[in-house]
Amino acid sequence: MSLTEIARGIQDRHFSSVEVTEACLRRIEASQDTWNAFLHVEAESAMDAARDADAALARACVRGPLHGVPVAHKDVYYRAGRVATCGSRIRRSFVPDHTASVLSRLDGAGAIDLGGVNTSDSGCNPFGLNVLAGRARNPWSPDRITGGSSSGSGAAVAGGLVFASLGTDSGGSIRLPAAMCGVVGLKPTEGLVSRHGIMPLSQTLDSAGPLTRTVADCATVTGVVAGHDPLDSTTRDNSVPDFAGAIENPVAGIRVGVPTQYYWEKLSDDVRTVVEESLTVLKDEGAEIIEVSVPDPAPMDALANVIIFAEGARVHEEWLRTRRADYTPVTGNALAFGLTLPATRYIEALERRRIAMAAFPELVYSRVDVLHTPVLPGPVPTIAEVEIHLQEAGPLPLELARNTKPANFLGLPALAVPCGRTDDGMPVSFQLIGPAFSEPLLFNLGHVYQKATNHVARIPEP
Repeated sequence: MSLTEIARGIQDRHFSSVEVTEACLRRIEASQDTWNAFLHVEAESAMDAARDADAALARACVRGPLHGVPVAHKDVYYRAGRVATCGSRIRRSFVPDHTASVLSRLDGAGAIDLGGVNTSDSGCNPFGLNVLAGRARNPWSPDRITGGSSSGSGAAVAGGLVFASLGTDSGGSIRLPAAMCGVVGLKPTEGLVSRHGIMPLSQTLDSAGPLTRTVADCATVTGVVAGHDPLDSTTRDNSVPDFAGAIENPVAGIRVGVPTQYYWEKLSDDVRTVVEESLTVLKDEGAEIIEVSVPDPAPMDALANVIIFAEGARVHEEWLRTRRADYTPVTGNALAFGLTLPATRYIEALERRRIAMAAFPELVYSRVDVLHTPVLPGPVPTIAEVEIHLQEAGPLPLELARNTKPANFLGLPALAVPCGRTDDGMPVSFQLIGPAFSEPLLFNLGHVYQKATNHVARIPEP
């Protein structure tokens, strides 16, 4: 069942939060050795919260749209008094004294927090590599990577361990695991969701957002966590729209832009076929499909790397100098590269970002309402393929995120939606990139697509 179905079932007393939470905990225990999705499970506190949720419901008190629903979070989110490892040896015993604002909002909406899920080391690599507890594994094929850095979030939602999980995304770290694990993932508009109480990587490009089974679920969770936060000065003081209420709108006449360069380059034949078929579905639903030229995203991809690595190096500077051996090699190398970047290069990247953020929407979204692109250029890599590439220092690390980083660079919302399978049976997703604060439109298109297809029907068994 989806999150929205479970929430409705709990509120209608078809089953209790205790029953649902117990079922999730049993499934986590049964799958942990295979999928390694969780870094720590808070079973006792979750069951206490579930009993409290049922007691509140008996008094006709519904705390919010997630009342009694089990969820999780990438282990870079802080909860006061609980360990937040950040997937790192360096922070394996770190206990924060404050709680992330978005976790507090989930609590307020009635969600049951089952604990922290796996993450790439320090939230900084696209493979899910973790020196502390090993990698999360893809529920559809444990010999494949989950993507990263929100690796456990992708695995936990795809495997039916929880009904939603929060991740973070600086260059694709929500959308990559969503695409590789066959779930929905939102990188929100810059400033829509608070980052207070989350381990930073890039103060400029970091975003926090949900991974869920369905677009409707994603809209519901986004409605809970979005909005201005006085503890995060970068959040916008905008009113939060009814994301879930807009998903059923007709999509006839919506202009879906297909970029004529960059995004559709370097695709494998099977990925191209599947993503093109998703355009046919949207066209059949009444959307207008338009080829459109966009400003070259290739420099944006490169400049995003400059910003991520420079700012990440600043966060980790002392640890890089004193505890370099405690990092996963790919994470340590990337962050150490940031120490070598000259200040002029970093400032140039920020200046060019400011120019692009003004120019891109005017050039593109005056002609189309949304862009439609593949998320990954090829099939989900095997763990063995990744290891070979890392040993040979090949191009794979940056190629994985070539289609996702431009949205971070531009501060725009991007939604990954599963749309089929490659020839080897692994998930494929398309990405909808819209103008700032166009999440209602992205959810609308994604939901209409999912209603017309069956790409959320199955859950793998451990």
